[in-house]
Amino acid sequence: MKKIFSILLISAGLCCSSCSDWLDLLPNNEQVTDQYWKSKEDVEAVIASGYYYMRQNITAMFALGEVRGGSIYTRASWTDGCDDMQNFNIQPTAGAVKYKSFYQVIGMANSVLHYAAGVRALDDTYTEGALKAHLAEAYFMRAYCNFILLKNWGEVPLITEAFVTDKANYNLPKNTEAELIASIKEDILTAIENGGAKTIYEEDWQTKGRATIWALYALMADVCLWDEDYENAIIYCNKILEIPEGDTTIRPKFIADPTKWFEIFYPGNSNESIFELNYDYALYQETNKLASYFNVSSPISGVFEITERTVEKIKQEASDVIKAQNNVVPERVGRTLMASVIYPGMVAPYSDYMKQAYFSLWKFHGTDVVDVGNYRENLDPNYIIYRVAEIILIKAEALIMKGNPGSDEWATAVGLINQIRERAMLPTISIEEAQEYSKLEFMQVLMNEREMEFLGEGKRWYDLLRMARKNNYDPEFKDFAVSEILEGNTTTNSLWIYGVLQDNNAWYLPIPQSEIDVNPKLLQNPYYTN
Repeated sequence: MKKIFSILLISAGLCCSSCSDWLDLLPNNEQVTDQYWKSKEDVEAVIASGYYYMRQNITAMFALGEVRGGSIYTRASWTDGCDDMQNFNIQPTAGAVKYKSFYQVIGMANSVLHYAAGVRALDDTYTEGALKAHLAEAYFMRAYCNFILLKNWGEVPLITEAFVTDKANYNLPKNTEAELIASIKEDILTAIENGGAKTIYEEDWQTKGRATIWALYALMADVCLWDEDYENAIIYCNKILEIPEGDTTIRPKFIADPTKWFEIFYPGNSNESIFELNYDYALYQETNKLASYFNVSSPISGVFEITERTVEKIKQEASDVIKAQNNVVPERVGRTLMASVIYPGMVAPYSDYMKQAYFSLWKFHGTDVVDVGNYRENLDPNYIIYRVAEIILIKAEALIMKGNPGSDEWATAVGLINQIRERAMLPTISIEEAQEYSKLEFMQVLMNEREMEFLGEGKRWYDLLRMARKNNYDPEFKDFAVSEILEGNTTTNSLWIYGVLQDNNAWYLPIPQSEIDVNPKLLQNPYYTN
């Protein structure tokens, strides 16, 4: 991988020996003892371990964010119960509901937050600025993983202390969603306010592959949107999107040029990226399974596949592009061609291209764009967590929910959505058209933009869950989310899914049975106790 991950050779043997079957956060060795923490390199090694565990989690993050959302589904039962998860028939014993890998990242972060300050007294080269930068990264990791846990399990134990001895209390109850949200926001604010978060790093890849101030702003905007704190969601989006007069700070920027859209994914680490998990096969023989899960030569034999419903939406969007461009389809176009393609290297006429039976997810494979480059030969695509397009649509959603027809908020939301549509070479939405929408209808427009823009980026399920939860599970919003799930899911009985999702607790996963077996204070999600 890049330089920081070579440090993992130092820390790999220090990470995972466990005294507890529960969270696997208790290495009974020198990593979490006073004897380990002697230099800034030791702190850097544990920070690197945190990113390492995040990278190890990307298959889980992808599946958790996609397979229940009706845009991408799995046909493989061997993926630890992902098929049962998408059919809303998941059991507490399934591998897909195990969450200790996220707690491993939290464990690394907690260790840094506990020990890093003490290293300054031992290492004269460890500056206050470097310490604060490390703390900011650790707070980001802990907040992000707690947010993933919250969105999938609803209520989980909140771990904020490093487990430094075998006398620590491992039997912890679940915390409420309100407690988790408060803790996540506190972590992000602490990281922002300590002044150590970087805007850029020494190497370009690090600016995208390690947490920056922009990553903290993006995470806070996302958390505030989830919490229906729309005012603050807008504020934190603006910290990325709005440039104060005279400010020359290097920051992530939206790629408006449709012919450059593919650069977000190939080769990656683009200007639009805010935070992504980096891989590099050429230098470090690092790979992930994302591309192999979408079998390009035979999509129907892949582990994951784009649903028929979403394929039809892709084709419709492509037709809209053709109409908007006076029947001329450029070789380099926005998401309609690039998000999902048939075969790398294919140069067939577009009319033939769209007649193909199956689509494979392009984002993880590379590019088949003429004169741009080749299909990615190695399975090493980066995995994007946040990019500027999402910040634009987070702000648009917050404005829609905050405003009403005829309001300035709705007019601004139209402009933001049109930025995304213009890059995709699609017809724009007029302000007059938007003023005829109900709030639900406007949100449906936005959800469609998110589905198509972020296809395969682990966002879809959370978008629908966030819709269902709005205004304390408002029936209008919840019914829309349910209908989207039912329309996309063809692998089980619709009446079954509809009945399950009437119970608000069923929108969340069960607490892993293996955790409950060793922790008497940990109670099961009520839906799974019947």
